[in-house]
Amino acid sequence: METPLVSIIIPCFNSEKFIAETVRSVQNQTYNNWEIIVVDDCSSDNTVALILGMVQRDSRIRFFQLENNSGTGVARNKGLSNANGRYISFLDADDLWKPEKLRKQIDFLKTNKIAFTFSFYDCIDEEGKPLNKRVEAPLNLSYRQLFFCNYIGNLTGIYDVNYFGKIPISSIRKRQDWMLWLTVLKKIKTAQPVPESLAYYRVRNDSLSTSKLDLIKYNFAVYRKFHGFSFPIAVACMKLFLFTQLLIKPSYIKKIKPSI
Repeated sequence: METPLVSIIIPCFNSEKFIAETVRSVQNQTYNNWEIIVVDDCSSDNTVALILGMVQRDSRIRFFQLENNSGTGVARNKGLSNANGRYISFLDADDLWKPEKLRKQIDFLKTNKIAFTFSFYDCIDEEGKPLNKRVEAPLNLSYRQLFFCNYIGNLTGIYDVNYFGKIPISSIRKRQDWMLWLTVLKKIKTAQPVPESLAYYRVRNDSLSTSKLDLIKYNFAVYRKFHGFSFPIAVACMKLFLFTQLLIKPSYIKKIKPSI
């Protein structure tokens, strides 16, 4: 069976605590035709030295460094511009993939003759301990559903460059992943996930996503800047977004037994 190259873009900033484990989760994939593109956003810790050591030991890992601290979106675009793969996927420097992640997704894309898929994922804490939560999604996710709730974990998404081309990432500091998948869904209308958990999302104590006010601010920016809505319409959309979260959250965040 054909095994096209998958480009895995990993932006990082002061990630010395997690980056080795993250890269190792890719190296442990049962699907072997991949390249890792690590883009450092001006780290001040030992991240760069760790990555350079990994580059020396594995020729499938490539490294780039931004001249100025510019945010995740800019780092992802740098990786995207240097990607050689038929498929593009993303992984943050503190998250993890399960060993069958790429194999199952590539098989799913081919079997269903589609150009994009994602999967469910489990949540772990900063130390890697299970939080006993799994984030799921509708099996036929529509653009309208994604408009009010970002079901797609960025660590799980993968798309076909032959169909979409390389899709530019917004430079906004947060929620650029949501805008990316909205762009995808606008073209294909509905998306099908591999209906199982294939990754671990690390909930960081110092993450921007832990701040509810920041989350609201960046979500509002998506409605204003990405969709181009007027201020009153963006406010209305934001209210519907918050209402939707309260209404459907129990349906897509499941309690599970520990799996690691």
